[in-house]
Amino acid sequence: MKHQADKHRQERQFQVGARVYLKLQPYVQSSVAPRANHKLLFKFYGPYTVTARIGSVAYRLALPPGSRIHPVFHVSQLKAALRPSAQIYIVFTARQPAPETLSESAARARIESFHHGLLSDALDDGGGGGSGAPERVVYHYTRSLHGFAARLTQREKNKLAAMDDVLSIHEKATYHPRTTRSWDFLGLPRHNDPKRLLFEKDVIIGMVDSGVWPESESFSDSGLPPPPAKWKGVCSSNFTACNNKIIGARAYKDGVTTLSPRDDDGHGTHTASTAAGRAVPGASMGGFAGGTARSAVPGARLAIYKVCWGDDGCSTADILMAFDDAVADGVDVLSASVGSDFPADYADDLMAVGAFHAMRRGVVTSVAAGNDGPRLGAVTNVAPWVHSVAASTTDRRIVSDLVLLGHGKTISGSSINVFPGIGGRSVLIDPGACGQRELKGKNYKGAILLCGGQSLNEESVHATGADGAIQFRHNTDTAFSFAVPAVRVTKSQYEEIMDYYNSTRLALVSIRNSQARFDATAPRVGFFSSRGPNMITPGILKPDISAPGVDILAAWPESMSVSGSAVDDRQLSYNIISGTSMACPHVTGAAAYVKSVHPDWSPAAVMSALITTATPMSASSTPEAELAYGAGQVNPLHAPYPGLIYDAGEDDYLGLLCAQGYNVTQIATMAGGDFVCPEDGRGSVANLNYPSIAVPILNYGVRFAVDVPRTVTNVGPDDSVYHANVTSVPGIAVSVTPHKLAFSSTEKMNFTVRVSGWLAPVEGTLGASASIVWSDGRHQVRSPIYVFPLSATRG
Repeated sequence: MKHQADKHRQERQFQVGARVYLKLQPYVQSSVAPRANHKLLFKFYGPYTVTARIGSVAYRLALPPGSRIHPVFHVSQLKAALRPSAQIYIVFTARQPAPETLSESAARARIESFHHGLLSDALDDGGGGGSGAPERVVYHYTRSLHGFAARLTQREKNKLAAMDDVLSIHEKATYHPRTTRSWDFLGLPRHNDPKRLLFEKDVIIGMVDSGVWPESESFSDSGLPPPPAKWKGVCSSNFTACNNKIIGARAYKDGVTTLSPRDDDGHGTHTASTAAGRAVPGASMGGFAGGTARSAVPGARLAIYKVCWGDDGCSTADILMAFDDAVADGVDVLSASVGSDFPADYADDLMAVGAFHAMRRGVVTSVAAGNDGPRLGAVTNVAPWVHSVAASTTDRRIVSDLVLLGHGKTISGSSINVFPGIGGRSVLIDPGACGQRELKGKNYKGAILLCGGQSLNEESVHATGADGAIQFRHNTDTAFSFAVPAVRVTKSQYEEIMDYYNSTRLALVSIRNSQARFDATAPRVGFFSSRGPNMITPGILKPDISAPGVDILAAWPESMSVSGSAVDDRQLSYNIISGTSMACPHVTGAAAYVKSVHPDWSPAAVMSALITTATPMSASSTPEAELAYGAGQVNPLHAPYPGLIYDAGEDDYLGLLCAQGYNVTQIATMAGGDFVCPEDGRGSVANLNYPSIAVPILNYGVRFAVDVPRTVTNVGPDDSVYHANVTSVPGIAVSVTPHKLAFSSTEKMNFTVRVSGWLAPVEGTLGASASIVWSDGRHQVRSPIYVFPLSATRG
């Protein structure tokens, strides 16, 4: 009997965020979906969203407000809400002004009602089975943004798009994370300075990432006063670790906002401690790379917005909700080390839309440039109102040595090895490859495996009992952690190891734990860091700036393994990882440092200060030059005192969109309201008052001449007199009119830059680098200029 019954049983499991129908008995569920006649009640109600799994066979659901039954149900009462063609869309609507007499909650309720009205007219099911407009809505964007996210079929989406009050509709996309000694390299002091605390304590940094591990010493609130009065945010009810350092924490997953903001990935903890962690003396990765772990602004406050969920990535609907809440909560700077795989037009790039609305409210946004280098045009976060950050090296290079015991020779690789008891003698073995298929069922105890240039499946290597593995890569400027001792070497080094292996019947080797060595070539842009040009607006230089993003030590959840592998049982408080994700919070911290000194500066003014005070980098090892590292390495010590700034605001950025031919609907999506492009034509991209200058030309050998107007504001002494100094290369002429600016107060002055000539191809370079430096004898206000051929970047 049991055997026959088991044939009809199904193993059901649901993920948090899944939509399910709920089976309820008549006369019990009247508070969930009231009906006049109980005989006509549905058997299943919903769909409702799963908010938590309770044990192995029960789930908590997000029932409608006013339901008077317990929200936890056995799996047997649930079935998946199969709507194959339904998915989440983000809908931007016309701004709905609310009377000033309404309270904030009443105004939000009014806007939500407007959203429900629009949605109800578009739904195919008319709300049957309890699936009306409120049930379809994932988020209402009612604060700085204007719109909502909802689950729609293609037919419903098309009906909604035809409505007058709907500006645009976007399918939900998934972004991914772009995954200490670095601040010493940038010149900041190591300790928690009580004097700076007086300024930093009022700055709030919002981290849009994978959450936070609050137990880390980097998030201690020792000596910090209560949050500033401007803070309006909250700490999630299921997160009890907020303090005077972490002053807010929220989590978002496809409309579910009751999940914990705790970090179960490590990425968010690492970036948060880099941006605003307290100074922690003696921090290290298991005793390696020790020193003081700290940030640019140890006294700044942190607000956590968890939108990234491991393999599920980071939903654009969640990111927009985080931006909407963060701006209303009162953050000063937002940090988002996430991005898409390809650049998109600004009106279709939902993180750019969110950042635009943050900019309108005076909030600075820093983003990661991406990890798809050195391919040209790979940089994805390219909106001119965000800081797009490339990753550079510091003067600490991490190496792991492989000793060829028979030859007595040492080969230095680039992995991070922090394992107890390694360094003994092991036999070198070539299994052909180190994938799961090749190693399944094999026993290589006491051996180090030659894995070639293919993938290294560390779990499979671990299962063989091997002592470690060797792999080659074409570039080894970045060290990685593996679940087993491993060394990454160059192809030529690997060939040398193979020669040794083939020269003897018993090749013995030893892998040693990592060491830190001085790198005199730093800073260099990381091999992986995404290069420009900006494929949406080639006349806007992206990335903007570089910051340390290679081998960065920062806080790590002790619940996570060092390598992220399930077979790695090393759990440490600090970890070393690389990526533009690690570079981004360095610029976030530097921007917060500037805001602590100049709280009234606009986002464009902060960007200008960072770009014009950056330390120039050498193109000797980077043929893409400014397309790789922007203005150069961020210099947080000089950034608060730039002398002059290039300022811009909402209308300036909208004017850029007009110059690019954006239509009324696209511009309304960005502006949230009406904006009329100038009647005297579209203007020019070059008119945007940007602190750097990009000059895209058709091809090598084609003569060109462009005029670039700029306006600077004096933020130094009233009587400052600046002179323009120009650097260029043969074939490229740069002139500035006027070449002298004499200020009598904090005022604006205009000048024009003419860039002309012809670009000759030079081996080892892509384009031509030039610059303008305005100097008053005290300040050096540098604007990089880069001339490059579009033909070379699109080939």
